[in-house]
Parts: sequence; C-alpha cells; structure tokens
Amino acid sequence: MATTFQSGTAAMLEEVVDAVASWQQEGAPVQVHPGDLGWNWRFGAQALADVVRVWRRDGQILAAGMVDDESRLIRMAIAPTVNDDETFAGELLADLSDPGRGVLPATQGSVEARSGTAFRSLLRRSGWVADESWTPLRRDLTEAVEDCGLRIEAVDAHHVRDQIVRDRVAVQRASFPSSTFTVDRWSAMAGSAAYRRARCLVAYDHDDNAVAAATVWSAGPGRPGLIEPLGGHRDHRGHGYGRAITVAAAAALRDMGSSSVTVCTPSSNLGGVAAYVSAGFERLPNVLDLRRPG
Repeated sequence: MATTFQSGTAAMLEEVVDAVASWQQEGAPVQVHPGDLGWNWRFGAQALADVVRVWRRDGQILAAGMVDDESRLIRMAIAPTVNDDETFAGELLADLSDPGRGVLPATQGSVEARSGTAFRSLLRRSGWVADESWTPLRRDLTEAVEDCGLRIEAVDAHHVRDQIVRDRVAVQRASFPSSTFTVDRWSAMAGSAAYRRARCLVAYDHDDNAVAAATVWSAGPGRPGLIEPLGGHRDHRGHGYGRAITVAAAAALRDMGSSSVTVCTPSSNLGGVAAYVSAGFERLPNVLDLRRPG
C-alpha cells in the first residue's frame, strides 16, 4: 500500500507522541524522541502541529518529523519496522525533494535522520552531502545512580509547585541567553501528552540558590529516556552543578523506569560533551545531518 504524507494537526499530536515513543529501542540510533516533541510543545499545540509532518501506511504512522524553518532542517524519527524498507525510503525522499509537498523549501534543506538504514543510504546515493555533526551520548540505567550531592526538587504533571516552576524558568533563562521560556510556556508544555511521562528538575546549592535545571522525558518503561534541555545558571558556573544536575536527571529517569538516558549535542560543543562524559555517559560515534545538494 502506498505511503501517505500529512502535515500535522493539533488533534494528531498525541498519536504522534505515542508512535515516536514506541520506536525508542535500546541499541538503536538516537532519534527524535517524545521529549523533543514535548519541549517544542511549550509554544502551544497548534504551533507544534504546524511544524510536524507524518508519513502513514495503511493508517499507521511510520515516520514523523519536525521542521525548523529557520535552519531549513527536518528532524525525523522512523519506525524500526521500515528500517530496511527501500520502497518507503524512496517515498520519503520524493517528499523531501519536492518543495510543493511542504516538507523542505525550494532552497537548500537538510534532514536529521539518524535511524532508517535504507533511508540514510538512499539520501547518500542521491547526492545528499554531510552537514552538521552531532555527538550522541548514553548512560545505562540498569545500575543504581550515585547521589548528585545537591538538593533536587521536581515538578511533574501531577505535582506542580509554583515556586519550583518559577525557579525552573529562571534557571532556563539564565542558562541560555536567547531563551524565551516563561511560566506560561512551561504550563503549555506541562499540559502536553508528552509531559505525562516527564519531570522538571531544579538543583539548589547549600545557600538555596537555584543553580541548574533539566527536563527529563520517559518514552515508557524499558525504553531510553531523554534529557532536553539541561542548563546551569550563568551566575553559578564552575562548581560542578552541571554534572550534578546531569546525574540527578539520570537518577530521575531510572526512577521512571527508563532503561538508559540519552542526549545529543553538537560535536563542536566540546565542553558539553566532556561534561556528559564526566557524569558517566558513554560517547557514541558522531552522526551527520545530510544536506540536499544545490
């Protein structure tokens, strides 16, 4: 049966989250995770739906992507059942190559597709070239995680404490100069289908300053979890708080039943890669986005 392509709708998002969650597998490449969708949900369901694209066969979602218009990139997740499906790969490529389909613009575009062996192979054979390099990192969660050494407070969909939420937002804005995170955007994210299996963590130093924060996303028991995002307050750097919140994030995901915790950071971010390694993460081989020629 032929594959059908659809632009996202707000009503479709929960189905997309569930599909992407079911594709997370140990030993598979780090690809788009429910947490990526959840973090982007902070701008509202309709804003997320506007950048979501899905591919179905016989009504079942087999691939999903998020389009970043600014970078002309689509970040994709592909079902393991079509990993080696050459026909499906060809249908994806046709949609990515035709600007009229509304996936990528007529000008140069890129794809982040770390899964889908047949699809990645076809992209290369079709002349797509190496683009940005990313470094995936993973920490196994079968063993207990050490104490991080700081007080950690958490908020999830069922336990919301206003002061912790305000601190979560403040640390995000102090960690990333261009951040537009607000309490309202946290609430939009926390009300999403993806956040039902997520927590926000805030780390406090011995003077009760909020010094680091992270959001952790489960894909369900026995599946890899994700940290997205993680940051340290700019006024409290150099004290190991980034490592501490990373360890706390791993512990939270283990408590939520995740089999491992993964992150993916630009390979150029040498400090970030080193920080994750210091927190017990294994550095995996770099992966490349692929850019359409022309």
